[in-house]
Amino acid sequence: MTHAYFTTVQNRKLAYRQHQGEAGGASFVWLSGFKSDMSGSKVTLLEGWAKENGHSFLAFDYSGHGQSDGDFKHGTIGQWREDTLAAIDALTEGPQILVGSSMGGWMTLLAALARPERIAGMVLIAPAPDFTEKLMWPTLLPEEQKEILENGIYYQPSEYDEPLPLTKALFDEGKQWQIMDAPIAFTGPVRILQGMQDDPVPWQHAQALTHILTTPDLTFTLIKDGDHRLSRDQDLARLITTCEEIAGAAG
Repeated sequence: MTHAYFTTVQNRKLAYRQHQGEAGGASFVWLSGFKSDMSGSKVTLLEGWAKENGHSFLAFDYSGHGQSDGDFKHGTIGQWREDTLAAIDALTEGPQILVGSSMGGWMTLLAALARPERIAGMVLIAPAPDFTEKLMWPTLLPEEQKEILENGIYYQPSEYDEPLPLTKALFDEGKQWQIMDAPIAFTGPVRILQGMQDDPVPWQHAQALTHILTTPDLTFTLIKDGDHRLSRDQDLARLITTCEEIAGAAG
């Protein structure tokens, strides 16, 4: 798929794909997960659906991810938040519906707090706000935590990819952007899709958002046999149905 580039106010060169919809259509922005990019099955399906139904659509890669410039191991939550706001500010106009997967759910919530007038609604897929401190750090072994604290980095083995660099900067700075310990002010519609067999993000973590998001228009869908990826055919169909529904609710 072809992509273009834009440069953020922090001088980071980010890759993006964009489609301009019809007048009266909704506008969607896709926010990927940690070490994920805009080439995944959920984002490409959603992009195709948006085009077919007259909606505008934007996807981009955070710095150090996918086709964007930068080194992943130098990235932090605050930096990826800056990338998110830069993409929304520079590439979109008017109200947007943010669709965030995993870490993208954290980025979605941070964007809604920073740009409340621009965010009309949100779809959160296995949302992982505060994951560095609340989900990832506690699962590391003591010797792994020690390596991060003493050497500044630990390379976590992965069965799918090269080892994942986990840095002290990622965890230290992630603490500054935690949002789950207080109410999250948002008035638009929110739809949360969460698998019950999700190992990286336990369903109870996502369910906690139902108590702290202030909007009354929130639906939490728990998929009993769903995993973290939620990329099976039935999961993808549910995502499209959810986006169709929120396009109407946010209009």
